[in-house]
Amino acid sequence: MAHVVVIGAGLGGLPAAYELRHVLPREHQITLISNQPKFTFVPSLPWVGLGLKSLDRIQLDLAKIVPQHGIEFIHAAVTAIDPKSRQITMGEQTLDYDYAVIATGPELALDAIPGLGPEGGYTQSVCNPHHALLTRDAWQKFLADPGPIVVGAAPGASCFGPAYEFALLLHHVLKQKGLRSQVPITFITSEPYAGHLGIGGMANSRWLMRKFMAAREIELMENTAISQFEPDAVHLADGRKIPAKFVMVLPPFRGPRFLREAPGLTDAKGFIPVLPTYRHPDFESIYAVGVITQLKAVEQTPIPTGAPKVGLMSEEMALAVAHNIALELGVTSGSQCQPTLQAICFADFGDTGSLFLADPLLPDESGNRRRALTYHGIWVSWMKAGFEKYFMTKMRLGWTIPWFERWGFRAIGLPLVEPITPSPERVQVKV
Repeated sequence: MAHVVVIGAGLGGLPAAYELRHVLPREHQITLISNQPKFTFVPSLPWVGLGLKSLDRIQLDLAKIVPQHGIEFIHAAVTAIDPKSRQITMGEQTLDYDYAVIATGPELALDAIPGLGPEGGYTQSVCNPHHALLTRDAWQKFLADPGPIVVGAAPGASCFGPAYEFALLLHHVLKQKGLRSQVPITFITSEPYAGHLGIGGMANSRWLMRKFMAAREIELMENTAISQFEPDAVHLADGRKIPAKFVMVLPPFRGPRFLREAPGLTDAKGFIPVLPTYRHPDFESIYAVGVITQLKAVEQTPIPTGAPKVGLMSEEMALAVAHNIALELGVTSGSQCQPTLQAICFADFGDTGSLFLADPLLPDESGNRRRALTYHGIWVSWMKAGFEKYFMTKMRLGWTIPWFERWGFRAIGLPLVEPITPSPERVQVKV
């Protein structure tokens, strides 16, 4: 009998545990460890931060849903892992494993810039449930006494979609409340250009995001590094100072401390190197899923950016890992699964939305992808809301990854509409 331990119960970890339970006979034990008592559908946190949705609507109690699917659940923080002895430490408790699937998600590197973060700093974020609630509270205070807003991404950030979503959503909310004329909005991004997304080569996203920003009178600062935050201002590396009464800036990520402290397990930032099978190159018992995996930047940029690891990619990794562990245990036959990752990002802007698709995420040696498309329209907002409900249901019922997700939504008809073109006369951008 093998004991497989999954560390982390987010968009990668919980699907990984379910998929492992699906492919492995009951004689094999699956244990899920999480330092959080609830699963959170993280892509919906921008809605929570702006008071558009309550947090409890996008959370599930892990202690209630996980054990009923034949998986042991431990609510605890992992304090150490020893890949050589195959042991996990949680305070005073030690757990032996045959395979460990690490899906912790990131730690926020809030010490990267002075003043970054909601606790001990002057910025908000929507990267985890606690921060989203702090953002919601700060937003409500701001609405009572509005002023300049700055939204953006810090140098080293790798997940840019939520910043665009937040900026354009808050424009929509302010307009509905009749406050937009009182609130100058500045969008500052470390990307070489708006719509780069840490991916590059994204068809018309550069043109589209500039069009969206201009139509909403949001000042756009591309290829710009933030150096410091103060209570009423954002300082840029070139010496400029941007007034700000409310700031939401996405921080860079790194791996949790217990991973960084395990000799030979991670790179300098705490990300886990993986083979194409998502197994660690040096520790055969270790697999990794989601944001915690080491993924090289798609291209070098003037200001450092990381490659995004969105939810669909995490599920693809989870599927591959479960298959490869089952293969290793002799439960199934065939060849090792080496997924070609593709990135799909839904962004709701209130009165419209955008969908970004890069297939695969990493271009070939010639710099080409099968598809690099950008769509926009209110249907994207509807699709994101619908997918949230579907995914929450799937996690509640313990469903494994269905075949249409495994193939990156191809079976439900993407592209659903004609992709946008860079020709202005063919695209109407709603203000």
